[in-house]
Amino acid sequence: MQIPLYSVRSPADAEEFQAVPTRRAAAYANTGGGVDAVAEQVAEILEQVRSRGLEAVLEYTRRFDAPEFREEQFAPDAEDLDRTASAVPAHDLAIIRRAWENIRAFHEHDKEQSRFETRPEGGIVGRLVRPVDRAGLYVPGGKGGETPLVSSLLMGAAPALAAGVPEIAVVTPPRRDGSINPHIAAAARMIGLKEIYAAGSAWAVAALAYGAGPLRAVDVVAGPGNIHVAAAKHLLRGRVGVDMVAGPSEICIVADASAPPAWIAADMLAQAEHDELASAVLICTEETTAQAVRLELERRCPQLPRSAAAQASLARYGAIIRVPDTATAMALVNRIAPEHLELVVGDPWSLLHLVRNAGAVFLGGYSAEVFGDYCAGPNHVLPTMGTARFSSGLSVSTFCKKSSLLALNRAFAADFARDTAALARLEGLEAHAQAALCRLEDN
Repeated sequence: MQIPLYSVRSPADAEEFQAVPTRRAAAYANTGGGVDAVAEQVAEILEQVRSRGLEAVLEYTRRFDAPEFREEQFAPDAEDLDRTASAVPAHDLAIIRRAWENIRAFHEHDKEQSRFETRPEGGIVGRLVRPVDRAGLYVPGGKGGETPLVSSLLMGAAPALAAGVPEIAVVTPPRRDGSINPHIAAAARMIGLKEIYAAGSAWAVAALAYGAGPLRAVDVVAGPGNIHVAAAKHLLRGRVGVDMVAGPSEICIVADASAPPAWIAADMLAQAEHDELASAVLICTEETTAQAVRLELERRCPQLPRSAAAQASLARYGAIIRVPDTATAMALVNRIAPEHLELVVGDPWSLLHLVRNAGAVFLGGYSAEVFGDYCAGPNHVLPTMGTARFSSGLSVSTFCKKSSLLALNRAFAADFARDTAALARLEGLEAHAQAALCRLEDN
C-alpha cells in the first residue's frame, strides 16, 4: 500500500502547500463543481418529477431500486411502519436511543432566540427567529437499502426538532422488496417522526422539492447522499433551502510523539474506507510517529472488508506530512480546512486558539472522530473540500428563518428622516427620500 509522504518546513511553506488539496479538488471540486459529470442526467430526473410527480418517482424507483415496487409502498402508514420496526432487536433500539439522547440534548442547547432592543432615539428593533414550516430529511440506505445510515436520520432530525419544525418528511431508499429498512423505521418512530417515504437518489430529493403524491413539498432539504443526491441539491438551490453540497469524507490529524500510532492509523482508515475519494491526512512532528503510523496502515488496511476503497483513498488523497513544530502543523491545517480535525497531542487545548478552519475539532486521543459520527452529540453533517473556510455544519440554524423587526416611533422618524432622505438622494432614489420626509408632516 502506498501513501504519499511530504515535508513542510515552516508556516510560510504551509501557506503554499498544494499537494493533497489541489489533487483532490481536481477530482471533486468545491461545492457543486464535482457534480458536473451527472448534472445533465440529474436535471432530467428533476424535470420528470416536477412535471409528472409520483408517477416519475415510482418509475425511477422500479428501474433502480425495487423492480416490483407498488404505489402503496411509497408512503407506508403507521401500522406498516410499526410492523416493519418490530423486526429490530431490543438491543439495537437501546443503542439508538442512547445515541439519540446525546444528539438531541446537544442540539437543544443550540437554539436561537428572537431578540428585541429599544433604541435611544425611539422605537424597537430586533430579530424574529422562526422555524421553517416543513423540512425534508434524506437518509441514505446503503447498498440495496440493507446498510441504513441510522446516524444520518438522528443527525438530521435533532436540529430540525430543536428548531421547532412542525412537519418533517423523511425519504430513504427502499430495499429490493420495496420495504423500508427496519432500523430506519424503528429510529424514526422512536423519535416521533411520522412521515416516511420509500424513495432514494435524485428523484427523492426532487419529490421533497416539488412534491409527489402524498408527499407535499418542503422548505428545506438536509442530509448526506451520493453524487446524484448532491447534484440534485445543487440544482434545486433557490427552489428549496439545502443544508450543503458536501463532498467525500475527510480527516486531518495533528499528532506528536505522545500519539498512539495504532489509534491514528485506525482513525485514518475509518475515513478512507468510505470511498476512493475520501481523504485521510496525518501531520506529525516526529519521524518515528510518521513511520509507525505508516506501518500500522500497512498492517490494518488489508484486513478491512473495504480494503480496496481504503487503499485507493490513501494512495490518491491521503498523506503523511512531517513538520518541524506544531505552529507549522496548524498553519497547514488552516490551509487544508478539513471536515474533521483531530488534535492528538500532549496538550490539545493549547492548540485550539490556532484553529481557524475546520468543520469539527476533536481534542485528545480518546476523542475519536467516530464518536462524533454516531453518539457524542454534535452534528456529523459537516463542510468538506475546504469549505470549512466559510461554512458550518448542519445545525438548528439550518431549519430557521430570521426576520428583522422594526417598531419605530415619531421621535425616531423626526431624528432620522432627513438623514435617510439625504442618503436616498445620494443614490438617485427620490421616492425613497419622500417616503422618509413625509413622516415629518402632520397627518
